[in-house]
Amino acid sequence: MNTPLQNMPNNYERLVWREEDRKNVYTCRIFSIHESMCRSPDKKHRSVFTVLDATDWAMVVPVLEKDGQRFFVMVRQWRHGARELSLEFPGGVLEAGEDPTQASLRELEEETAYTAKKITKIGEMSPNPAIMNNYIHFFLAEELSLLSSQRLDEDEYVDMELVPIEKVMENIGKKPYIHALVGTALALWRQNQETIP
Repeated sequence: MNTPLQNMPNNYERLVWREEDRKNVYTCRIFSIHESMCRSPDKKHRSVFTVLDATDWAMVVPVLEKDGQRFFVMVRQWRHGARELSLEFPGGVLEAGEDPTQASLRELEEETAYTAKKITKIGEMSPNPAIMNNYIHFFLAEELSLLSSQRLDEDEYVDMELVPIEKVMENIGKKPYIHALVGTALALWRQNQETIP
């Protein structure tokens, strides 16, 4: 796999900090934190930056056509950071060695009890490139069919909801649509609608 530096145009080399050392300072179940000792592009400064190491994530935008109307299949769950309920697209952490496409299908089935015949990658982004080293992979799921039931993890309490697309578009950025990555997923979904028939 190519590193970001291998893909960088030469004219941006003047912006690149070089890591000289790193030290792990904390590890828990879902991420670890390391301190990265870096040299400035002009080699005049040496600074320590804190980086959160996390596994890549997948988020899927499931579109269901029913009775002549289009819905997003969404999930409502408690978010401990915000300490409130969030209505969002299904998604989660990639398991060890798992392909992002397979992860998106697995999360869709586990959280919503829907499966998709058609899955299309619509983008990938860094959730917060200032302090995080992982990426989130976004997918569009179509031609959905309902399975028997959700397959939630032991500590997951999730309600599946069918929400008209127009309602989500009108209310994004207002509660309960508090997850910033849902806004990113919507932007990529809209871009996809314009480029793929």
